[in-house]
Amino acid sequence: MRSRERPAAARLPIPQPPAAPAPPPPQPASDYAELLRLVKQAGLLRRRPWSYTWRITAAATLLAAGWAAFVLVGDSWWQLAVAAFLAVMFTQVGFLGHDAGHRQISGSRRVSYLLGILLGNLGIGLSYGWWVGKHSRHHAHPNTQGADPDISMRVLAFTPAQARAGRGLYRVVFRYQAYLFFPLLLGEAFSVHAASIRALAARDARGRPAEAALLALHLLGYLAAVALVLPPVKAVVFVLVQQGLFGLYLGASFAPNHKGMPILDAADKTDFLRRQVLTSRNVRGGWLTDLALGGLNYQIEHHLFPSMPRPNLRRSQAMIREFCRQRRLPYGEAGLIGCYAQALRHLAVAGRPLRSGPARPGCLPAQR
Repeated sequence: MRSRERPAAARLPIPQPPAAPAPPPPQPASDYAELLRLVKQAGLLRRRPWSYTWRITAAATLLAAGWAAFVLVGDSWWQLAVAAFLAVMFTQVGFLGHDAGHRQISGSRRVSYLLGILLGNLGIGLSYGWWVGKHSRHHAHPNTQGADPDISMRVLAFTPAQARAGRGLYRVVFRYQAYLFFPLLLGEAFSVHAASIRALAARDARGRPAEAALLALHLLGYLAAVALVLPPVKAVVFVLVQQGLFGLYLGASFAPNHKGMPILDAADKTDFLRRQVLTSRNVRGGWLTDLALGGLNYQIEHHLFPSMPRPNLRRSQAMIREFCRQRRLPYGEAGLIGCYAQALRHLAVAGRPLRSGPARPGCLPAQR
């Protein structure tokens, strides 16, 4: 039965799956309602405008400083250091765009959209509208076959069935995907740019002239700056290094969150609370981990309350961990290296049928 109290996340442009009956403990929908009450009572869903003001100001200043350094360094191989710095700043700006997409910064749809296209389209060359649609589907059905776009990638197989369905070069990649995962991330930024352009060029992409204009301004400005400051060879190397490291950092920040966690069937009826907790994993660490991963290290808390401002995620962790313990829900958490190890083991298991030849019935690992 649906809970009469609507989750706070439902006010976001991120659809949530309906609550459904589940095995004991009874009344699972009321569990989330109770947790929501506790979180609201603690004031953890209140916006933190001043915290985000300085975060955005600092990120914009450092991004501008990076481009100023690019101009000042000029025709030099020291530009590779500048490329690495800009890759870091692109990712940090991307984290802020993520927060805007979840309305963590402002409860206003218009303000969030404006911040999103400035940070995403103009700042790093990523279509905010395209990303929000894709990310909304992920939040509604994390790690769910046929519903979560993050486990429906062409270049990775998350189940043995996906691996066996691969053809040609994809089949080779699936076979060794555990070894190729991090090298593949070097192309993530180029993939994101291409997907953004395709989304804005589609016939049904109406009402997005601002997005298209800002994305074009970013791409043209980026390429013009590189071409004007650097000779051709150094320009190509700069772009490959900067965009490659940007994609690596961005992809490596999202990788620990769900990869290696249970894969749900398309017909799975797990209730909202359990669906989000069982498929998410946190990364242990202190303030440096918080900064490096942009708050994504609190993935359980974030998936339960997508609109919770990033500064409040750490404050909510003890409460939510204890709530899960009381209801005997596994609270997935590991160090960063441990998270990567779990993700790579999962990819290795998914690709195993292609390495060991045709499998006999009943020999494949079960997928939940």
